[in-house]
Parts: sequence; structure tokens; C-alpha cells
Amino acid sequence: MSQYVQDVIALTCANNPHETEFLQTVTEVLSTLSGVVEKNPKYQKAKILERLVEPERAILFRVPWVDDQGETRINRGYRVKFNSALGPYKGGLRFHPTVNLSVLKFLGFEQIFKNALTMQPIGGSKGGSNFDPKGKSDNEVMQFCQSFMTELCRHIGANTDVPAGDIGVGGREIGYLFGQYKRLRNEFTGALTGKGISWGGSLIRSEATGYGCVYFAAEMQSVIGDSLEGKTCLVSGSGNVAQYCVEKLIHMGARPITMSDSSGYIHDPGGITQDKLEWVMDLKNNRRGRIQEYAEKFPGATYHETDRGADCNPIWQLDAKCAFPCATQNEINAKDAQNLINAGVKLISEGANMPTTNEAIGVLQSGGVALGPAKAANAGGVAVSALEMVQNSIRTAWTREEVDERLKEIMQGVFRQCAEAAHEYAKPGDYVAGANCAGFVRVGDAMLDQGVV
Repeated sequence: MSQYVQDVIALTCANNPHETEFLQTVTEVLSTLSGVVEKNPKYQKAKILERLVEPERAILFRVPWVDDQGETRINRGYRVKFNSALGPYKGGLRFHPTVNLSVLKFLGFEQIFKNALTMQPIGGSKGGSNFDPKGKSDNEVMQFCQSFMTELCRHIGANTDVPAGDIGVGGREIGYLFGQYKRLRNEFTGALTGKGISWGGSLIRSEATGYGCVYFAAEMQSVIGDSLEGKTCLVSGSGNVAQYCVEKLIHMGARPITMSDSSGYIHDPGGITQDKLEWVMDLKNNRRGRIQEYAEKFPGATYHETDRGADCNPIWQLDAKCAFPCATQNEINAKDAQNLINAGVKLISEGANMPTTNEAIGVLQSGGVALGPAKAANAGGVAVSALEMVQNSIRTAWTREEVDERLKEIMQGVFRQCAEAAHEYAKPGDYVAGANCAGFVRVGDAMLDQGVV
């Protein structure tokens, strides 16, 4: 690692001493950029790294709302606008009790590079609240979303900042948020993505992150003359990303055998079929039940409860060839990484944001596992969000087949950029470094062109 990169990491740590998640992603990204900055001293001269690690603006606001019992409740709202060198800020909203400034800065920083890799004209941002929609009535969720948007609407717009969904923010939440935005601003524009199909949304948007994650994995397999067909796959999570990751794996002839939620995971050795997946989708999206019910419904499947005190996740100990972490950040630690290697896993494509710790990345790469990093592998969601923005701006709608084909082409392009940058600046096959370098060069060059702003 170059001295310049080390100095910027040290400065960032000193300036943000308590922001663990943010410092983790800054360290992971910057530590792979030495080859780029040494080859191109213009970035150091213009202090591009120092500017990249500072958000262009960060907004914190109060969100008061009234629950069904008539009690006033207070949450925090955030929007971290990290970088607009390539276009309007673009990034999701997360509603979850774990949301804080560190988490959103980590997500926003990752979003800069992810969005750059899609080759779409969008910058990077992230936002959300420590509000937990789980267990809330539709009315309570609506009350919260309307209060949240009452402040957020001052800071977003189709040509300024375009939020989307993330954990805890699905179609219901986007609908309430958009309705309040339209009411307050008196305009019907593409200020949010992930909208309903009948009022400006794009086909394939819900599926895009999960589908894209599998498309990226297929590209990783193709370079070694292989495919996903017949491969046993581990999938964590049971939300939107996991559901459509499993669906695309089924479509491509793979055999997904696991899904999970915060309570535990299910193992179905016979494989999760399309019929079983549709049952899971109803369970999670409509009945809002727990994954444990899968094992009660389908003979041969077993349920394993989460052990909060364990030092590893047993889902990563099961025999498989491929793994798709689609739950949350840091779900694979160094011990999990070794367990994956021992279980025979040769490929990991990250559906969640930063699901692998920095220590685990080192273990996996030393063990010869091909790792598709989140900022590349899960870029499908924001890619189709950008396509939704295009459709909104020209007042049209593309067919499902058109959007899926565009998504596949974008993911193939993302993979090519990662592979080529890895070859030029790091080592062939290091898609983690390749993704960081390719995204950085595109953003860094735009920042140089636009001056010190």
C-alpha cells in the first residue's frame, strides 16, 4: 500500500473515530487503489482521495409521527449525499433499527463506485431512518413515511437526488413516500425509483439486484469455461434480493438449498424449486412470516435457529460450490470464510452490501475463492433504477424482456470493467480490487474535469 493511501486512511480514521462501518469500507476500498494513484499522480496532486471520503453534504433531521395508540413517536432521518461527479445523487433508503450515520456513510461511499460501474449518469448517496417497519400497521408505516418525506422532499428531485428502496423500504413504503412527495411538491416526476408499475415504475426493478447478482456470477464462471448449471448454492436472506437471486439461480439450472432471516436458516437438500420459492414470497411479502415455517411446510427441509453467541454462521458450513450472501453487512467473518473454503465453495457473489469483513476477504482470496464484490455484483438494482429514471424522463415504459436484456448487458459490462482493471492495476481475477479501481478512475477523472468543488 502506498504511503499516500496509508496517510488518507489514517486521516479518515482520525476524523471519524467512532464510525466503524464507514472506516471498514474506506479501508477496504482505498487499500486497493495504490496501483492507480501511483500510475496516475494527478489524483494525489488534486487530493481526489481526500475529497472522495468526505460527503458533499449530510442531512440529519427529526421524524415525529403518531402511532395507532395515539402516542407520539420520534425517529431520526438521514440523507448522505456523497458524490455527484457523474450525475444526480442516487441511492436507497433503509428503514431499520441499526441505521446510523456510520452505516449510511458506508453505504453511500460504496454507492459511488457501484453507480460508476453501471456506466449510468448517476452519483452516489444513501439515506434512511432508525424506524423499524416490522410489526407496524400499514397506517403507522404511512404516518411515518409521510413525516419522513415532509423533510426529505426539500433535498431530492429528479435532477438532484433520486432515492430508492433498501432494507425495510419496499413497494408499500415507496408508494407512501412518493404520494407525500407529489402532494407537497405538486409535481409528478421521477423523484423516487422502485415505484409501482402502473404509476411510473419499471418492470424487472424488484428482481434486478438478485438477478444481477446471478448474472455477475455467471460471468465469473464463464471465464473459467464453466456455468452455474447443476451447482449447489447457498443463499442467505429471504428478502427481495435473496428471493430473486434464488429465482434466477433456478432459471439457470442451479440448485439453491438455503434461505434465512434474523431468526435462523432453512436447509432443503433437495433444492428450493420455483413452487417452493413462490410460497416463500407469499410468506415474506404478504403474510410477513418467519422462514421457520418453510421447514414445517416442506418435508425434508430443516430449520436451524440463530445462535446469537456463536462466532460463526452455520449456514456457511454446508457443502456447496457457490455462495450468495444476500442478507446484511458483515455476515461472513474470517471463520465463516474458512468454513466456506472447507465446504468446497469456489465462487461467492455478494447480493448484500459489504457482507464480507475485510479479514474474511483476505481468507477467501488466499483460499482461491473467486469473489464478486457487492459494489459490482449487486449493482443490478441501481442499474435498473437508472433505467427507470430514463423511462420517466421520456414518458415511456419498456417491456420486461427489454429491461432484463439491458440489465444483463449492464452486468456483463460491470464484470468486464472489473476484470480489465484487475489486470491493469492489481492481479488478474481480483475482482474486489478491479471493481474499486474501475469505479475510482471513472469518478476521479470526472472530479478532475470539474475542478475543486
